[in-house]
Parts: sequence; structure tokens; C-alpha cells
Amino acid sequence: MLHADEFDEFYTSTYRRLVGQLYAMLGDLSEAEDAVQEAYCRAWQRRSKLNEYDNPEAWVRTVAYRIAVSSWRRTRNRLAAHRRHGPHQPVESVDTGDLDLVGALAGLPYEQRRVLVLHHLVGLPLADICRETGSPLGTVKSRLARGRQALAQHVAEFRGTAHGRISEDV
Repeated sequence: MLHADEFDEFYTSTYRRLVGQLYAMLGDLSEAEDAVQEAYCRAWQRRSKLNEYDNPEAWVRTVAYRIAVSSWRRTRNRLAAHRRHGPHQPVESVDTGDLDLVGALAGLPYEQRRVLVLHHLVGLPLADICRETGSPLGTVKSRLARGRQALAQHVAEFRGTAHGRISEDV
């Protein structure tokens, strides 16, 4: 069982990273912060089991992502109104290159966006992405390839990889 001070350390060392990852996946900083905060509340309730998980940070990220998806399903009309008013102001600590990437990611279907973030920003290997998303390897590879192809016109990093095969060890 994680004691309060251990949980505080876990929270402090992972919160900003997870918010950044969810922000890249969701394209909305407020939604990312809300989902991550709720995921940590659930992690606190399960702190007796949290350190039994292979990767507690991945558990929190997955829960946060699921919370966001559930929120989207319940609040489609609210999100449509939000989008009409434009994006949030950029966060000072975010590099403008990161903002360009997040903007380009926002135009992708959310499942493509999610695997791109997990692979390129989080650095997870394909097998871990399969476990975290519950998707077969072929689906993950396809989403990566399609996402890279879509990003190639916006992000130079993906220009050389847009049409290449994705190997299992990538």
C-alpha cells in the first residue's frame, strides 16, 4: 500500500508529464487536467493496489484517457460550443513547436492521435501501446502509419516515415 507521502511523491513526479501527454492526445488542456486529476483521485482510492500494477503511471494515464472519452460522450453539445470559441491560450511552458504538433494532432481521429502520442511523446514500444489501448498490433501499426501520413504535411519529423512499414520493434 502506498502511504500518503509515497502517493504525494508519485503524484508530484508524474502529474505534469501525464497532463502533457493527455493534452497532446485530447487537444484540450482543460480536459486533460480534469481527466488526469480525476484519474489521480481514483488512484488514491486504490492506493492499496496501485503499486501492484506493472506500471502505475500507465494505469493513471489509461484511466484519465477513459475518463476523457466518457466525458466526450456525455457532453458533445458542450464541446461543440467550446470549439466555436477557439482554442485555449498557449501555456507559457509549452514550446511553440509543441503547440504546432498539438495543433496538427488535433486534426486527427483521436485513436490515431492517442497511439502517436504514446509512441512518439511517451516513448512506449508497440507492445505496450497494444496493452494500454486494448488494440491488436496490426491496428496500432495502422493507426501509427495513417497518423504519420496525415502529420507529414505539417511536421517535418514525419515526412520520411509517412509511407514506410512500421516494424514491431519500433
